[in-house]
Amino acid sequence: MDVPEHLLLLQNKTLASVVKDEMLRMIKTGEIEMGAKLSEISFTSRLNVSRAAVREAFRGLEEAGLVRLEKNRGVFVRKFEKHEAIELFEFRAVLEEASARRLAALITDEQLAELEKLSKELEQLAPNNVLNEYYNLNILFHDNMVVLAGNSAMLETYRRLTDQMHLLRRQGYNKGNGLLQSCAEHRAILNALLRRDPDAVARASHDHVMNGMVRLLAL
Repeated sequence: MDVPEHLLLLQNKTLASVVKDEMLRMIKTGEIEMGAKLSEISFTSRLNVSRAAVREAFRGLEEAGLVRLEKNRGVFVRKFEKHEAIELFEFRAVLEEASARRLAALITDEQLAELEKLSKELEQLAPNNVLNEYYNLNILFHDNMVVLAGNSAMLETYRRLTDQMHLLRRQGYNKGNGLLQSCAEHRAILNALLRRDPDAVARASHDHVMNGMVRLLAL
């Protein structure tokens, strides 16, 4: 009997990694906020798993830079100082600029059409301020660009960085017309990709990330 794909995926994961992924999902959706204290007992009850699995998941999130374990105090979601946030955005801008420049020379019409489709879906969500759906789709849009650029080392570094930045990126959309501004910046990226202009794509990608930083700092 064929095993469903989602069950095959679980078979290849440890229980702790499944718990970690659920915690990461809660961070992405804003269910867990910066500075929050995480309860081991709460997660064992909520997810019906052992305390050992939760502890291992906490350690995984600590290695990813998302939580800090304080002796005799507990586990806390990381809070970023202003200079730390700036450094992360600057690093992400460099990665996105480099991958976008590479992508401009490689992208096919079919791949460009797929990015265009994602962009249009984002444009439909933005006016209604549907934050959770927009945020997840936005992550997919940018991740796809790095995937299509075809550099596995860059992709690994990028995904680790973006996981760490979920706590920051969501907040930037809460300022004014953050979602609409984001959409306009995506459009500039796509227009440059359509022209296969590496300098323009790189510049638009870099500016998009740094504009996100400016929106966050304005809060």
